[in-house]
Parts: sequence; C-alpha cells; structure tokens
Amino acid sequence: QVQLAESGGGLVQIGGSLRLSCAASGRTLSNYNMGWFRQAPGKEREFVGYMSWSGSRTSIADSVKGRFAISRDNAKNMVYLQMNSLKPEDTAVYYCAADRSRLSTMPQRYDYWGQGTQVTVSS
Repeated sequence: QVQLAESGGGLVQIGGSLRLSCAASGRTLSNYNMGWFRQAPGKEREFVGYMSWSGSRTSIADSVKGRFAISRDNAKNMVYLQMNSLKPEDTAVYYCAADRSRLSTMPQRYDYWGQGTQVTVSS
C-alpha cells in the first residue's frame, strides 16, 4: 500500500552535514507516523528518531540528539532527516519507516520500510 524510497546519502567528511529524504508512493503519508532507523555493518537496526503525522510528537535517539532532526512535508509525501556534525560512528545504512497506528522506537512496530541509503563518514 505504501512504498518508501530514501535518498541523499553519500560520503562525507567528519563534521559535515547531509539531509536524507524519504519519498512515499501509493498513499499519502498525512496520517502516518514516520521513523528513521540505521544499521551499521554487523550491527542490529538502531532507532534514530520518529515524528507523528502532525509533528506534535517527536523523539530523537540520545546518540544523535542535538545533531539530527526530523521534519516532514505531508503535502509532498516527504520526510527528511537533517544530519549535522557527522561522526564516523554515524556510518550506516539509513532507513525510513511508516506506521499508521502508533509511535515507537522499535522497528517491529513499523509496517512499511524503504530500501535504505548509505551514509559514510570519513576523516
């Protein structure tokens, strides 16, 4: 019903910035809660942040708090992850996810996922 596609990843220097985008197709995301997750090589998928469809409820993981921010444009079916002050430990594949009924830090609670976009932070 909903297909998500991330873009905007790439190779950046330590301290640099990237903005990841998540585009939806199939249905509007106006009433969907959105999450961002990441997965480093050999690691489990890790919560990054979430935002309710209205933007009234948000959460950012402690590991990226103060550096990352989520935003969304429901009219365009787009969700964004702004990443600043990037560190080598931020290197991972980043995924966006959507769920209609709940907000959660657990990936199991999300119904739809993008294919991921690679972010590599190097010195």
